[in-house]
Amino acid sequence: MSRRIGILGGMGPLATVDLMAKIIANTPATRDQDHVPVVAWNVPQVPDRQRALAGDGPSPLPAMLEGIEHLNRAGATCIAIACNTAHHWYDALQTQSAAPILHIAQVTLEALRSGMQGNGPVGLIATHGTLQARLYQDLLEPAGIACITPDEAQMASLFVPGCYAVKRGELDAGGRLLESIGEALVAAGAARLVLACTEVPVGLERIHSALLPVCIDPTLALAQACIAHWHEQAA
Repeated sequence: MSRRIGILGGMGPLATVDLMAKIIANTPATRDQDHVPVVAWNVPQVPDRQRALAGDGPSPLPAMLEGIEHLNRAGATCIAIACNTAHHWYDALQTQSAAPILHIAQVTLEALRSGMQGNGPVGLIATHGTLQARLYQDLLEPAGIACITPDEAQMASLFVPGCYAVKRGELDAGGRLLESIGEALVAAGAARLVLACTEVPVGLERIHSALLPVCIDPTLALAQACIAHWHEQAA
């Protein structure tokens, strides 16, 4: 069977489009038919992941499982989740999926191991849920990559409003707030920044942030893993 990428998206919609755009932009192609076939479930009516983890809202798992079911029915041979915080439910999603689900933190670790992004501690720009679940720390730290995280004041005044500004479509305002938290992490000793929330690269790229050269974009790493899955069928 020909390979086909499924994207579990809508969390948020712009982040899903960003992943799709990066798959297209990084695929070597000379014609339409050379591009990666993608089926996207970009349905944003998934309960808020951050609020669910804070005990302030319903679980997003049933809605995500609905998306996984549709992607499997559509013939996905590999699935990418265009949301970092959603990976809190990764095991439950994979259990119900015939197609393997890529893990965004794992593919990011592999990108870091490639040696192309320099050395030194990384600063994590991520939601409370992603940080508290240690989605990245538990993979990066055993690999010898130290992690620096924002403090609660920075999360409250910069990350949360910046993330939700991007979700509202206020990309310039959101990008500036997210850039500020990145600057704070660099000031705290981070040599590189892992954009561990899929709204962050959208905001920083919108304002052409001066931080981009030191950023590792998990969305890009996920896109490259999707492309590799597609190309493996020709190997």
